[in-house]
Amino acid sequence: MDALLIVTTTFPDESSANAAIDGMLAERLAACVQQMAPVRSSYRWQGKRETSVEVLLMIKTTAARYSALEQYIKEHHPYDVPEIVAWPATAALPAYARWVEDETRGALHV
Repeated sequence: MDALLIVTTTFPDESSANAAIDGMLAERLAACVQQMAPVRSSYRWQGKRETSVEVLLMIKTTAARYSALEQYIKEHHPYDVPEIVAWPATAALPAYARWVEDETRGALHV
């Protein structure tokens, strides 16, 4: 079984987040994307302290699909340097992990 990853990224608004979610699911880069309530992010950018209200996405995918997911986010993200951080899931319900793998594999043969 392929390793399950949890990937987070932020978008500046719901519209751009929803467009990205639609593409991730359509291209089977993610099995599930959770859109969190707006979060307030504070960071340094180009030498200045910034604060933004953003939409946080928690994306469930596999290690095999991570590179394609990362590329998709970079190509469809309005930020020059989007947050893209992945963590391996150290444990998961086996049936859920299989579902994520099946949903990100490509066209299903039923």
